[in-house]
Amino acid sequence: MRGALFDFGGVLTTNVFESFRDFCEAEGLEPDTVRNVFRERGEGLDLLRQLERGELEVDDFSERFAPLLGVREHKGMVERLFAGVKPDEPMIDAVRRVHDSGIPTGLISNSWGGVTYDLDLIGELFDEVVISGQVGLHKPEPEIFRMGAERIGVPPEQCVFVDDLKENCEGAEAVGMTAILHRGADTTLPELEELLGMELR
Repeated sequence: MRGALFDFGGVLTTNVFESFRDFCEAEGLEPDTVRNVFRERGEGLDLLRQLERGELEVDDFSERFAPLLGVREHKGMVERLFAGVKPDEPMIDAVRRVHDSGIPTGLISNSWGGVTYDLDLIGELFDEVVISGQVGLHKPEPEIFRMGAERIGVPPEQCVFVDDLKENCEGAEAVGMTAILHRGADTTLPELEELLGMELR
């Protein structure tokens, strides 16, 4: 592999869905309420896709999404959803090593309105950035993966892509990338080391 592409939330951070569970418990909801609303693939997922593509502002999304969850206070809801998300230092250090080695690195991320990113860190780790709300696409649409590869100047067939969602990995594989389904640094980093031919720990 000559290029490395990464998701942000859930890959360079702790598990996003655990933060969602904490949010639900704090709001007096069943722990999997957020996950279940998305799994239903109805209005909740439609709203998320609109937010990811930049078609909805965060406040508009929150106002419309909160009633689907049963949340009364929609202001600041996205920030509360992500309040439990912390940096995953082993993954961050690994991406930094890849970047510093000269291998082109890129970010492909579905945005929740841009309120969940550490912009200084992103600027340090990545040569190129593709954020869904800025380009009007979202994972797992094939065009967003092709865009990520094009921006780092590496054919998709020579890129490895790391994401914590199976459907996004499948989307990357559909355009020829080699995908790693992230379940933690302990399993991802050995795979990444083998594909890139370098030590990352």
